[in-house]
Amino acid sequence: MINPPRFNELIGKNPAIVEKHRGFNPPLGILQLAGYLEEHTQHDVDVIDAQPVHWDYQRLQDELLTRRFDVVGITAMTFTLIDVLLTCKVVRQVCPSATIILGGPHVHIYPDETIANAEVDFLIQGEGEIALADFLPKIKKPETWPSVPGLVYIDADGKVVNNGVAPSVKDLDILGFPARHKLDIRNYQSLLGKSNVITTMFTSRGCPFRCTFCDRPYSPVISGFRWRSAKHVADEMEMCAEMGIDEAFIYDDTFTVRKDRIFELCDEIKKRKLRFRWDVRAHVNTVTEDLLRAMASSGCERIHFGVECGSPRMMKVINKNHSVEKVRNAFGWAKAAGIETLAYFIIGQQTETAADIQMSVDLAKGLNANYVHFTIFCPYPGTAIYKQGIESGVIPTDVWREFSKDPKPGFELPVWEELFTRQQLRERLVDCYKGFYLRPGFIIRSMARIRSIGELKRKLKAGLSVVSMSPADKVFAERMESQVRHVVPKAPIKING
Repeated sequence: MINPPRFNELIGKNPAIVEKHRGFNPPLGILQLAGYLEEHTQHDVDVIDAQPVHWDYQRLQDELLTRRFDVVGITAMTFTLIDVLLTCKVVRQVCPSATIILGGPHVHIYPDETIANAEVDFLIQGEGEIALADFLPKIKKPETWPSVPGLVYIDADGKVVNNGVAPSVKDLDILGFPARHKLDIRNYQSLLGKSNVITTMFTSRGCPFRCTFCDRPYSPVISGFRWRSAKHVADEMEMCAEMGIDEAFIYDDTFTVRKDRIFELCDEIKKRKLRFRWDVRAHVNTVTEDLLRAMASSGCERIHFGVECGSPRMMKVINKNHSVEKVRNAFGWAKAAGIETLAYFIIGQQTETAADIQMSVDLAKGLNANYVHFTIFCPYPGTAIYKQGIESGVIPTDVWREFSKDPKPGFELPVWEELFTRQQLRERLVDCYKGFYLRPGFIIRSMARIRSIGELKRKLKAGLSVVSMSPADKVFAERMESQVRHVVPKAPIKING
């Protein structure tokens, strides 16, 4: 399992400081796959994460030459597609006989375009743990391929065969735990973290909300909201603590959908006397004062709320299904419980005016959130608003499909250039960050909460970047850009040709 180098990720919608200082999270998807395969098959599984160790393609090739393998699995997202395909080229040069399998969100949105790449042998659409374990013993048996759920391949006649999306797992407990022991846990830190080592977890899959900017409501992979048992989640926390990890970012789309499960988890953590920090992502409609107090008393230190905008009109436009009052209540309850808060805002959404953006900034300041994350709206592939943008002409062509057919460096993410130009949105993004983070009162409160030298260094570095940030900031230093242009000769930067 490989998490590719990160030299060509499409990240134009975020300010450079977010990308430079966010740290690295463990590649949870491939670790989960590795853990399931180790537990349920006889295969030997190795995991490479090239990102926190800053491997270029030459180093990746050198490392692969020291290892024996016959199958390689890579998670493909549209934003990482260039590096995914470059990694496939490296694998093919090192071991021409290896079978290369891609999974992830990109493959079920653009299966035909993805399988057309010469280095890619198979795709698995949908949740991959059980599907991959089922397919591995059948790789050399083409007569079995038509019956493998989720599989996409090119048959002997050159035709694309798509077996549909693998069924979603109803009982998530049976998937076991990510194989964190496959990687050096010390490589993973975060700007927001209190500890010097962090990990990520998921405790549920799916989201019941239908925001226009999100692909979840229309994804063929998501099958309702499903959750792991409280005992199973507590077991994983306990396992992490035994490894020396005492903080986790829980990456559920909406952690607090089922309150009874959360209360049960909090009771389980207290019963075991676990000393473990955790943070979650939630919708303001799904929290209560009692729930947040219970979470705080069991180690929850931070909660991320997708506020998205401060204008009541815009909340209806994007189908967010909440209100300014509910937002204020949720942040107030979290603060009273002693939980740090992070508010997500998106600027430049459909029909959003300058006055609407100012309402977002004013709301962000009024919430007294510990952190605010502003991004420029990007119409993602597979979302309702992307389709609407093409139909209305705001997005001139199907740019994501075109990119998927011919992924090359230099691609700019689409933005909603209806009332603002791309440059105007970048300028407003900088104004949003400086307007929030450079307030003297905010700086004083933030410094007072710091609990370690490591945390102090991370936040000072990020704070200085806010002072100097500009709409023209580049995410990567010139040294890293140079490395992109000097990949191994057998795996050139040019994808096609």
